[in-house]
Amino acid sequence: MSSADPEKALATVEAQPAERSSAASMYSSNEKGRTSEVERVEKPGEERLEPPLYNAHIDVSGVDERKLMRKIDLYLVPWLSFLYLLSFLDRTSIGNAKLYHMTTDLHLTDQQYLIALTIFFFSYSIFEVPSNVFLKRLRPSIWLSLLMLCWGIMMTVQGLVHNYGGLLGMRWMLGMFEAGLFPGVNYYLSCWYKRSEFGIRAALFFSAATVSGAFGGLLAAAISNMEGVGGKPAWAWIFIIEGLVTVIAGIVSFWIIQDFPDTAKFLSEAERTVVVRRLQSDDQYSAAGENLRWHYIWRSLLDWKTWVGMVLYMGADGPLYAFSLFLPSIINQLGFTATPANLLTVPVYALACVVTCVVGFVADRHGCRGYLAVACLTVGMIGYIILIVSRNATLSYIAVYMAACGIYPTIPNIVAWVSNNVEGSYKRSVSIAMVISFGNINGAVSSNVYRARDAPWYTLGHGIVLMYICIGLITAVVYWYFLRRENAKRERGERDEIIRGVNDHRTDLACNGTYDSVADAKRDKGDEWSGYRYTL
Repeated sequence: MSSADPEKALATVEAQPAERSSAASMYSSNEKGRTSEVERVEKPGEERLEPPLYNAHIDVSGVDERKLMRKIDLYLVPWLSFLYLLSFLDRTSIGNAKLYHMTTDLHLTDQQYLIALTIFFFSYSIFEVPSNVFLKRLRPSIWLSLLMLCWGIMMTVQGLVHNYGGLLGMRWMLGMFEAGLFPGVNYYLSCWYKRSEFGIRAALFFSAATVSGAFGGLLAAAISNMEGVGGKPAWAWIFIIEGLVTVIAGIVSFWIIQDFPDTAKFLSEAERTVVVRRLQSDDQYSAAGENLRWHYIWRSLLDWKTWVGMVLYMGADGPLYAFSLFLPSIINQLGFTATPANLLTVPVYALACVVTCVVGFVADRHGCRGYLAVACLTVGMIGYIILIVSRNATLSYIAVYMAACGIYPTIPNIVAWVSNNVEGSYKRSVSIAMVISFGNINGAVSSNVYRARDAPWYTLGHGIVLMYICIGLITAVVYWYFLRRENAKRERGERDEIIRGVNDHRTDLACNGTYDSVADAKRDKGDEWSGYRYTL
């Protein structure tokens, strides 16, 4: 049963045997999620109301939910996608710049170039988790905009370096400031949409990475015509122009990026109320706000789903960076010169963009994120097997399409899958950041596997990427199996809590916790609450 469908969850709960006293059977919501039934649990001289309706004094009858969601989509998704396009463009443009004699001008050996790629991922991974905590504590409009402004400056300065040391310093700083955008925006979007709505938005946001791949090749080819302008080579102008665009976008973002639903200025009070109520009806109990407690962060660190999710994401993210950083070089070594090689990357990324959005839509509609993860990783695996055995340029180029269609859709699908199965705003922010951070540190590995001496077929590099994909494939099956098993236990009532005054006699459930009310159980246990259902 998908956790993305609260109505089905309610129907299943109501169909349970009468003796079941789980919190799930004591809470319901109407189909639009705007009102909640009130549960009364009485003790002598005491009355409890469960759960409280968010902003009960606000009349939301005049709010059209569909129009509201379209309004939110227009305010959030396009601009955030554009920011990620710039982010991915800035981190991977070094692959395009290499084709325009960057390594020669900076006197870089092949090993030094690989180290310059690698150092980015260390700072990028280190700062992702703290950045997500800061995002929750501060306003997204301030934190995300500040990060963009800083990494735009670093990107611009990267075009002014004259030696290997300068390039290393700028790559480290670029990674540090870029670290907060991808996990931050994914967490931020999960605070606005139901679990059944998050996947397509995450896919649209991430599709900017595929667009940046296509756009990066076109842009690099165009900027290469500035060779010699101002005494700067073409590769330097690639960094400078792209960096300046990011600086401008960062400044503008201070006024464009919105904050969380309960404080968003572009919504009326009634609209904010509807957004929060519909999230709460989707078992996102922390949607109305949550105070920072280390208890929530420790829950994330001790949750098995976080650690399995980290390995699962690694299986897709390692191949992603290997693919994006070396695709121009791979095509170049197949017999195409610099500009044609960059241009031939465009249709590859365009197809990957379409497939990414389709997978996100299907996953939201049918709640089958695990099956889609396995299917996409299988396609990617076939693509890399062909790349390993092929010695024909045309066949290898076709395999590159399969690899892209296997890798790119998997990234947002896994992020949405992990996010769907974590409740509690702080716990979710830490879990998402840990998953993405661990995946990104593997970029330090994948950025070193395509060695110049292995050209043109790069058998070692393709083999290591294939290993990553197989790890992801196995982990996806394991993650799906244990989620399914846990849902079954909750259906059987094995995870029910004791609610005082309701089922105190069930001493066999004491290990699951004892609470004064259903709302207390929800707030304290998050996705471990017996009424919560994991998305498969």
